[in-house]
Amino acid sequence: MENTSATTNIPHVNVDCVSPETKERIRNTILNFPKEDGSFAPLYLHQGFWFHADLLVGDILVHEVFKAEPSDIFVCSVPKSGTTWLKALTFAIVTRTLYDNFTSPLLNKLSHDCVLYLADFAKKLDIREPGVPLISTHCPYNSLPKSVLYSDCKVVYIWFWKASQENPEKVLFLKYEDMVEDTAFYVKRLAEFMGYNFSLEEEKQGAVQKIVELCSFENMSNLKVNKVGLWQKDLLQVENKFFFRKGKVGDWKNWLTPEMAQRLDKKTEQMLSGSGLTFHISS
Repeated sequence: MENTSATTNIPHVNVDCVSPETKERIRNTILNFPKEDGSFAPLYLHQGFWFHADLLVGDILVHEVFKAEPSDIFVCSVPKSGTTWLKALTFAIVTRTLYDNFTSPLLNKLSHDCVLYLADFAKKLDIREPGVPLISTHCPYNSLPKSVLYSDCKVVYIWFWKASQENPEKVLFLKYEDMVEDTAFYVKRLAEFMGYNFSLEEEKQGAVQKIVELCSFENMSNLKVNKVGLWQKDLLQVENKFFFRKGKVGDWKNWLTPEMAQRLDKKTEQMLSGSGLTFHISS
């Protein structure tokens, strides 16, 4: 029997807009990828990374249709690495002339609903919002559409170190731990990189600190929308409160034994050896 699970009810895309020939081609492509059993569903190896079939379908489709613009700013991360916070910070920075701390959409919308998803462009191309050049994705750098890699758009990553070293004018690499330690500095760094520099007058008026306070874990996690709301993306539903854990660095000590931590540290050192990338681990 033919395995059609990868493209039955294709997520992240309006199925009516996809021709039967395209669906069949994608189905055959995915079924030829290396496959492993995952915790919830099969995983397929694509461009050196493992994907669930639903995410992989959207990724393949958006590669075919998305065209980057020079003004685009990509906000990229692996899940649970500070994504919600990074989206809030970047959104607050680029829209600060449109909203203040009393009118920002972040007060009544989850930050994930304030920033477009790259996969959404597989449904409809013309979805960019005036004044908000942000596009988010969990895709690794090498898996971004070629129009992104070869355009003048900017990419902010809590992730891809190598790309930031090879092309620092295009890719900004951030560490969650560093951002927590000196948030104001990184708000200014983000603004500068994205082309939304703070003027001296703005800094004197406390614009940087206002964004830090608006997007702080304490403020955002206590907003009603982030405590009782429900986030939905296609077939996926998640309670908004689950996007906020503790916002603390070093919480791993409450979950890992010293022996487990030592093994992870050793493995990390081996994998990062010679890369120039280091992490300050709070003891």
